[in-house]
Amino acid sequence: MPTNHHYNTFYIDGHWVEPTAPKRYSVINPATEVEIAAISLGSVMDVNRAVAAARKAFEFYSLTPPAERLEQLERIAEVYRRRMDEMAETISREMGAPITLARTAQAPAGLAHLNETMTVLRNYKFEELKGQTLMRREAVGVCGLITPWNWPMNQIVAKVAPALATGCTMVLKPSELAPLSAFLLAEIIHEAGVPPGVFNLVNGDGPTVGAAMACHPHIDMISFTGSTRGGIAVACAAAPTVKRVTQELGGKSAHVILEDADIPRAVTQGVQACFRNSGQSCNAPTRMLVPSSKTNEVVAVAKRTAEATVVGLPSSDGSHIGPLANRQQFEKVQQLINIGIEEGADLVAGGPGRPEGWATGYFVKPTVFASVRTDMTIAREEIFGPVLSIMTYDDEEDAIQIANDTVYGLSAYVSSGNSERARSVAKRLRCGNVHVNGARVDFSACFGGYKQSGNGREWGVSGLEEFLELKAIFGYS
Repeated sequence: MPTNHHYNTFYIDGHWVEPTAPKRYSVINPATEVEIAAISLGSVMDVNRAVAAARKAFEFYSLTPPAERLEQLERIAEVYRRRMDEMAETISREMGAPITLARTAQAPAGLAHLNETMTVLRNYKFEELKGQTLMRREAVGVCGLITPWNWPMNQIVAKVAPALATGCTMVLKPSELAPLSAFLLAEIIHEAGVPPGVFNLVNGDGPTVGAAMACHPHIDMISFTGSTRGGIAVACAAAPTVKRVTQELGGKSAHVILEDADIPRAVTQGVQACFRNSGQSCNAPTRMLVPSSKTNEVVAVAKRTAEATVVGLPSSDGSHIGPLANRQQFEKVQQLINIGIEEGADLVAGGPGRPEGWATGYFVKPTVFASVRTDMTIAREEIFGPVLSIMTYDDEEDAIQIANDTVYGLSAYVSSGNSERARSVAKRLRCGNVHVNGARVDFSACFGGYKQSGNGREWGVSGLEEFLELKAIFGYS
């Protein structure tokens, strides 16, 4: 792990620097509720220092050839690969992901985004001649990157890698609840020889550091991942400077299981996908839509799967789920489970309180509700925990209507024994991503949502182009 003396400093202009006004903040291990590190929260003055360094670096870094930026990304990937185990252990300790998940998904996601960005960069044409006009794509400028705690490296590197690839400079504010992996990434970037000022790290909370970044006149773009409420606040703060704002926000993803699907397989996979990372994924399939005629079978399979889901320590190997990442999230999930019961949903498995045998830690019972109506709170609000809502529909049209009846539009899932039928339904769902018959994500595609799930896209070519401005030079030839 990064050396402890780094934790109360920020990475600005290629150096670890002291905060202008130190403000201690404890980082808590969610499995033990014990402090594992202390960081300092930043101030507006720290943001100003970081932005000044990024602005200065942009003057030269934006002019570097793509081949040079590619070599730089290759060096970062090499160091990241070497320190992968360290990254996985850090993520597991700071936000509670089981170490197996941290080693197979959480930490590798960062490397996957680096590799995909390099693939795009190798073939990307920044200039194209159309008649006598040159269409030229240039770095957007200084970028403010604000990221959450649930998939730290997935979210951070999905922004940092394309920003570096396009010639942008940046200031990163990771979540103060899980900041340690970002320190490690800063060390990796430093070791890889990224020029001073290109990448800067300032810790802090949203109302102080996040707001200062959003409204800063010398930040050209904000890339934000977090709650819809946070995204609205960022957009409002950014509006007076008319900067570009991309957002990846909340979700309430529907899993439409059609009557011709393999019910045991589809339901088992759906429950497991909902519970993965303890339900703390914005694209988790938290609403399971099933034919009314299949309700009893679906509920029985979901109950068995939930009851077979093991809750365990993050430090233990295995396929179990760990705790929620922080106390605030634990209390929110407990409240919503109780609201589900109060509003009349049938509790099939789990329920309020910690699992049996756990007196400490932010552990939650894997929970399944049935007979969930579209007007219930648990059907409409993002819970962000291992909580599944089973809802019934009458026919395919009804299923599509229910799936689209949400303010969110990030992801959806369709299970069917007929691939063509599944594809047809997928095309009618109002969301940015659809998984057909258990398909996994594709980092070479794109990721982002409709409606209140955000705007803009990450990953692949689409994610790279969010960090570019398009210029037309008339009479070029």
